[in-house]
Amino acid sequence: MILTIGSKVVCPCQGPCLVVASVERAVAGERGSFCHLVVLADGGGELFVPVDRVQTIGVRPLVKRSDVPKLLDQLTKTSEMARDWKQRADDVLRLFISGSAFDLAEIVGSLTELSKAKALSLRRNWMLVRAIKLLACEISEVMGVTKSAAEEQVGQARKARKIAVVIKKPNYQPIGEFSRSI
Repeated sequence: MILTIGSKVVCPCQGPCLVVASVERAVAGERGSFCHLVVLADGGGELFVPVDRVQTIGVRPLVKRSDVPKLLDQLTKTSEMARDWKQRADDVLRLFISGSAFDLAEIVGSLTELSKAKALSLRRNWMLVRAIKLLACEISEVMGVTKSAAEEQVGQARKARKIAVVIKKPNYQPIGEFSRSI
């Protein structure tokens, strides 16, 4: 992927960024070429991404305008979650690091579903809030609406989410009838 000055891209875990310059810098005594990115999400900030590692890091273009309805639709669908908390945590982290907008939607959906079943831990709640903000920020940049309007769209999609009712059968086999003799 070739980054051009003035274009907008998404950096995993950071959200949408504006490419502002290509600079030469010395890091650990070695000179290298870096893309200077300005983070457009609420926290702001600057990133310097090595030009030769842009693909490896996962920097990608913003989603297409035509993909936004698909993203919002994904938020309304039921998703599968691992039953084991450790596997769920690994899955969420893997999705978060991927940087894909559809993976962020999967995180928002699955953590929303989990929050309806039980209270989220502080870390999971932070991840849910962060994923919502990153997703809304990208939608905002793509659609040209305010971040609060994009957050409202994400919120409406979360409210429309279909909840799967899982009927759990007992994981034991009845032995038989007990009889009482008097």
